[in-house]
Amino acid sequence: MPTQISDIHIAQADPLPEPRLLRDELPAGEAEAEFIAASRAATRNILGGLDDRLLVVVGPCSIHEPESALEYAARLRQVADRLGESLLLVMRVYFEKPRTRMGWKGLIYDPGLDGQGDIGEGLRHARRILLECARLGVPAASEILDLVTPQYYAELLTWGAIGARTVESPLHRQMASALSAPVGFKNATNGSVGAAIDAIHVAAQPHRFPTISLEGRAMVITTTGNPDGHLVLRGASDGPNYDAASVKRATEALEKSGLPPRLVIDCSHGNSNKDYSRQPAVAADIAQQVASGSTRICGLMIESHLVEGRQDIVEGRKGLRYGQSVTDACIGWEATVAVLEQLAAAVNQRRAGASA
Repeated sequence: MPTQISDIHIAQADPLPEPRLLRDELPAGEAEAEFIAASRAATRNILGGLDDRLLVVVGPCSIHEPESALEYAARLRQVADRLGESLLLVMRVYFEKPRTRMGWKGLIYDPGLDGQGDIGEGLRHARRILLECARLGVPAASEILDLVTPQYYAELLTWGAIGARTVESPLHRQMASALSAPVGFKNATNGSVGAAIDAIHVAAQPHRFPTISLEGRAMVITTTGNPDGHLVLRGASDGPNYDAASVKRATEALEKSGLPPRLVIDCSHGNSNKDYSRQPAVAADIAQQVASGSTRICGLMIESHLVEGRQDIVEGRKGLRYGQSVTDACIGWEATVAVLEQLAAAVNQRRAGASA
């Protein structure tokens, strides 16, 4: 027998549908495309200071339940109708979760929450949810984690994120250069903003790298670079960085690097010391900075779901409480609405001060 030197650790290989086949199966119509393009343009205007609203990326830590995700989207649309003159609300629709060791990796990787890993069905769930969000008039945001799966759904996103664990990855930086949506780069887990600033510059440049085509074939693409990268402050393992002094230092670092002195702040993770119930207090501090006239802060991120807290996955979907996170704990719906109203009031107060 020949000596085996390949696939030694491969137990199974299952085909995925070609990206184009899934797009044809679940297509975006012209109305959805126009909505996503308009939402991206509005996001760019906020990031660039042409629109004085706040960008607020708000929603579940991760999507595990399509039904509650779409109920959340419908509720968010109603709030957006009321607060849209002050806030651009973009729903957090995260399908992939980076894990420090092990755990549930997200709807794309394990849609049944049972360890079976039907990734093809997970990708279908992702497209269905994003298409329905667009039909509801709700812009969607997600973290770009895997290097292959974006071909199946990324054209439906209004905003993307590169997380603290991948912000130093050359592969994620060059992938971000190809994405059509604005991309936020989070500071590293140690709190350093330098890696994120470097990533913004790298993603803005042209790149040439291998990927898969919509037909599933290996190919090389050349990108023009993504000019809409920006910094997201998410705190660090040793403390938060949402306060005015931290914002000032971060925006000065952006300016020194030749970038606009504007950023987004994540109210969760290190900024809440991993305590979901502290998110409203973080948002209140940010609202006060905005109300006082700060234009350095152009957006926020909030982890929120229909029901506050979190729950463990024990027997797949059996026994799960509807509308409650299975990953990071989230604030509940009522608390979310109160935070959004406070942020809208802060924008209005800043406007009043500017016109006085």
